[in-house]
Amino acid sequence: MSYDVVALGELLIDFTDNGRSAQGNPLMEANPGGAPCNVLSMLCNLGKKTAFIGKVGEDIFGRMLADTVREVGIDTRALVFDPDVRTTLAFVHTYENGDRDFSFYRNPGADMMLSKADVDEELIKDTKLFHYGTLSMTAEGAAEATRYAVQIARESGALISFDPNYRPPLWSSVDEAKEAIWWGIKNCDVLKISDNEIEFITGIADIDEGVRAIMDRAGAEGPRLICASMGPDGSKAFYNDMVVFGEPRLREDTIETTGAGDTFMAGVLYHVLKYGIDGFDEEKLRGMLVFANTAASIVTTRKGALRVMPTMSEIEEECR
Repeated sequence: MSYDVVALGELLIDFTDNGRSAQGNPLMEANPGGAPCNVLSMLCNLGKKTAFIGKVGEDIFGRMLADTVREVGIDTRALVFDPDVRTTLAFVHTYENGDRDFSFYRNPGADMMLSKADVDEELIKDTKLFHYGTLSMTAEGAAEATRYAVQIARESGALISFDPNYRPPLWSSVDEAKEAIWWGIKNCDVLKISDNEIEFITGIADIDEGVRAIMDRAGAEGPRLICASMGPDGSKAFYNDMVVFGEPRLREDTIETTGAGDTFMAGVLYHVLKYGIDGFDEEKLRGMLVFANTAASIVTTRKGALRVMPTMSEIEEECR
């Protein structure tokens, strides 16, 4: 296989608060973003070969995103430019505790216009692992493209990873969002899911009970490895009959949580590629969570995500 990870989904601009002007107006910084490419950027820093499938507008933001993605080492041969629909924009408000609120300018946005015909089949057939989320399933054309890409990945023998990355404003209904998330869960080998998302789809607040409910509903075709991210409370890995806890890596210099979940996801996938989906024991799972939690904690000290992912040396230094 020529690629370690190919991802499909949204690529957009996150406008984040960067202070106030002399007139007292908010200054917004245009940060390249989108969960799939955040994951790929982190994996590039860890020495993995990656590629992205998606669509941006033929506009200044689309060209900026394409340049940035190439700059961090992600292959963009399957990135398509839409001449008629503009690049999606997200305005991010960060609260004092680092949590965020999103306002999306995406009605439609170019990422929603990805079609089945845009999917590079040969690229997916040439990767070890295929990664996706649900933002590419919020519009029917892009949802069809996502399902088709997952089918190709499955038929070619690639591992499949899924992160719901649930954003309520982008869904026309709660039921539609839940249906897409359950479809993703049933069509992946590796699942990364937040504590809020577990409660959203199961109605269960307890992490262990919620994950058991997910396993019961997904059945034998469901994920082999489930990683639950719990923000300041750390993370857990569920694998076969093992449940392993990863201590949180809290920092006093955290400024925002943008990209933390994506960085964590990349840390997990790095270890899946290292050991294989059948190669984990309790010690390796714990090492994976320490690594992923540490990487995520580092990115919370930086503005944005895609361009500022931590390096292997930074993570190893923090893990000592």
